[in-house]
Amino acid sequence: MSAASGPRPLCAACRRPLSACLCGWVSPTTHVVEVLVLQHPLEARQAKGSARLLQLSLAHCQLVVGEAFAVPVWPVDGKHTLLLYPDSLRDTAPDLRVPPPLPPGWLQAAPRLRLVVLDGTWRQSRKMLYQSPPLQQLPRLALHNLPPSHYRIRKAHRADQMSTLEATCYALAQLEGGAARFQPLLNAFDGFVEDLEQAGRQRNVQIEKSSP
Repeated sequence: MSAASGPRPLCAACRRPLSACLCGWVSPTTHVVEVLVLQHPLEARQAKGSARLLQLSLAHCQLVVGEAFAVPVWPVDGKHTLLLYPDSLRDTAPDLRVPPPLPPGWLQAAPRLRLVVLDGTWRQSRKMLYQSPPLQQLPRLALHNLPPSHYRIRKAHRADQMSTLEATCYALAQLEGGAARFQPLLNAFDGFVEDLEQAGRQRNVQIEKSSP
């Protein structure tokens, strides 16, 4: 950046550069289950991330940035807190606490539920779980038999990996029994992805034109 230039102006709502503002894709969505997104610090700087769009669209969603959580960051308010995370045996290790079983009846108590979501790459989210004993103590909600992800702009390492926004919407639909309510937000996410793809193609064309 030259001395004459300053920082790029930011949108007051989404806190992204005005040239990459995502407010046009915000889709206000009502829901019952409270959502707490724990975002890895590196993901907070990722322009392709979906967590900010999720936070701006959901009525009851908080986003906290951090890599390790030594104490719970959710309030002690009588709500049942679940961790959205796979239940595969591949995610267990001698130094990783086995999560407690999901108590009977929790999935039928949507107004009393809080869903904790880890936002980061697969490697980052695993590290966050390893470094955060309070997360290891939470019962897990795992998603199965999901449709293919529409998150084409980032490479997945497993077939069941998808964006934070998609996974959260599917989890809320499972917990609240209202899949149709979250479809407009998923449709908005598709538009957000298409925007990013188009911007990437335009950058590639400009690079090709400027190449000797």
